[in-house]
Amino acid sequence: MMNQQKRVRRSFSADFKAQTIKLYQQGKSRSELVKQYDLTPSALDRWISQSSKSGSFNTKDNRTPEENELIA
Repeated sequence: MMNQQKRVRRSFSADFKAQTIKLYQQGKSRSELVKQYDLTPSALDRWISQSSKSGSFNTKDNRTPEENELIA
């Protein structure tokens, strides 16, 4: 079993996320983007999902009505 170090949590600006999504929409593959920008595949998938759902990367903007109800 390989001993992998835990990644340091990084944060990315909305502009960076939007640019990355734009490259994806223009045909750049997920694996290329993950490799080029040293991203986790799950982070990129989440950004793609958030972008297509609401156009926003804020978690609160991507909640379902049911999730909002539970929080209130």
